[in-house]
Amino acid sequence: MARLHQELGIVSGTSLLTTSLLGTGIFVIPALGATVAQQDSLWSWILLILLVIPLGVTFAALGRRYPHAGGVSHYISRSFGAQWEMLTALLFLTVIPVGLPAALMIAVGFIQSVWAVPAWELLLIQILTLLAMLGLGLAGAKTSGQVQFIIALLIIAMVVALWSGAQISRADITPPAMTVDALPEITRAMGVMFWCFVGLEAFAHLGEEFRRPERDLPIAILLGILIAGLVYWACAVVVIKLGAYGTQEANTQAVPHMLALLFGAEARWVAAIVGFLACFASMNIYVQGFARLIWSLADEGKLPPYFAHTNARKIPTHALYATVATCMTFATLFWWWQSDLDALIRYANGNFVLLYLLCMLAGVKLLSGWARGVAVLSTLLCAFMFVFLGAEGYYALAVVGLFVGYLFIQKWRAVALKSS
Repeated sequence: MARLHQELGIVSGTSLLTTSLLGTGIFVIPALGATVAQQDSLWSWILLILLVIPLGVTFAALGRRYPHAGGVSHYISRSFGAQWEMLTALLFLTVIPVGLPAALMIAVGFIQSVWAVPAWELLLIQILTLLAMLGLGLAGAKTSGQVQFIIALLIIAMVVALWSGAQISRADITPPAMTVDALPEITRAMGVMFWCFVGLEAFAHLGEEFRRPERDLPIAILLGILIAGLVYWACAVVVIKLGAYGTQEANTQAVPHMLALLFGAEARWVAAIVGFLACFASMNIYVQGFARLIWSLADEGKLPPYFAHTNARKIPTHALYATVATCMTFATLFWWWQSDLDALIRYANGNFVLLYLLCMLAGVKLLSGWARGVAVLSTLLCAFMFVFLGAEGYYALAVVGLFVGYLFIQKWRAVALKSS
């Protein structure tokens, strides 16, 4: 018997992943990429999509063979043992205090861009947003998929409107001839763009809730990557044609600026609404994914049994309450301290890349044939990205260091007790 309610299919699964990958990135990353590489950034998008597909294939192969609410931590446990699973879970859970509050700041920023909101009301909006995610989580994964399908359509419709309003021609979508001199900028832009495809690891936690995971999960992952990649590329084409990039202000306001330029000042409201919903969709899949990770660990006796509770519809309610409560606590603290958004995002990014690297290594061990070869390629890509992070990976390395220290203390205590 399945541990969780199996209600996801190809459409709902693809919707969940597509909106997770698009998230806030669609409003910022195309402009950041263009700032780095100008029109050559079109090559960056093409190459990045081709490079991310092996990661998606590896996630799909692992999810098809081992559908489990533990997601990446379960794959790593099967490959390297329980201690590595707990490290993976710790890397995931230490994203909650920094990553989700940062996403909430971005979400309310869209509201603030068109509506003057006092500081205390911004905190209230963040709390109400988390409560909406709680309600959606209690309704089940299928309902989340349906809601995020609508959000995905709104994002795609907005990009289609930009494409149509800008009157894109064949010349606009044709990248310039690639030269050796342009390669440094192309690869640097790819480094910025990689964050658009963070979300696969959270999606892996929903594996147990697919009706036919062996068929539907791989299709949903690959379709989600391709659709999100196409939407990002299409938005980048419009950004480059309209010159909506170059400075920090231009990059962060690229989509509202283009909508206002093409359709009038009132269109900024469209960007604010769709932007907030995109943030909501991205955060929602993480809240649901984290809750399932906590529940799975508790169900297997690795966390207190309180978190293993599910309701009549097999929804991990206590783990969901804990995830939302943690987010509320840290969102309130960071609001009180007026914490820097960029710093929070940098801390979270290192965890994600290290998690991808560990998952790809698990794929090398668990998979066979051509899938193992793809996992090897994906491992090399993730290793390159983690080295490229530099100081941004220190938070993840600090988490690893604390975990190793904890294991050392546990081993030292065991030896001391045995000798006494």
